[in-house]
Amino acid sequence: MPVRLVSGSPDLPSHEPSMIDRRTILASSLAALTSPLWTSAARAQAAMTRVTAYAFSFPGLAGGEVRLADYAGRPVLVVNTASLCGFTPQYAGLQQLWSEFHDRGLIIVGVPSNDFGAQEPGGAAEITETAQNQYGVTFPMTAKAAVKGTNAHPFYKWAANARPNEVPRWNFHKYLIGRDGYIAEVFPDTVAPPGYAGQDCRCTSARGLLTQRVNNSDQSPGN
Repeated sequence: MPVRLVSGSPDLPSHEPSMIDRRTILASSLAALTSPLWTSAARAQAAMTRVTAYAFSFPGLAGGEVRLADYAGRPVLVVNTASLCGFTPQYAGLQQLWSEFHDRGLIIVGVPSNDFGAQEPGGAAEITETAQNQYGVTFPMTAKAAVKGTNAHPFYKWAANARPNEVPRWNFHKYLIGRDGYIAEVFPDTVAPPGYAGQDCRCTSARGLLTQRVNNSDQSPGN
């Protein structure tokens, strides 16, 4: 049965200058992260925070566990997903990113959540139908989880503490965990992976942003 897509984030700015500003900010951020100074910043963060992403695990969508510790030393993109969102076609782009960079170490973890717009109302069977059968997803998927508020999964509480101004505000928000286990970059829902075929013109392609950051993770000193 076709998936009904409903609107994307309701609080996104619609005027072009804001998107241009966001692109400029992201580009500047990536330029800083790819410089040698980023290594010092990452080390400083590590010194202040002993807990890394590797401390956390999720129940798997098909059973078992998705343990982030299993991916230690590899860049990990953690994405909160939903089946009935206007951004649901980002699944296709995420799968393309996985296919292109998995052999170079990239891990993608999808975390279905019903927190935004109640756009993930179904159970494991419905989520599997959308992600795997409709979009061909082969990267790890967790069981449905809360990603905000007091009931948020511990990983998302940890991430919110580390980056309090960059928490998920809609579906398909993305945390990129560096090879050291700390958050290297945060991409909001409007930053789409390559291959995104959604209809929301407010989304900007992030192929350059994501691939450049993954490339930089490949070259991180000491990994």
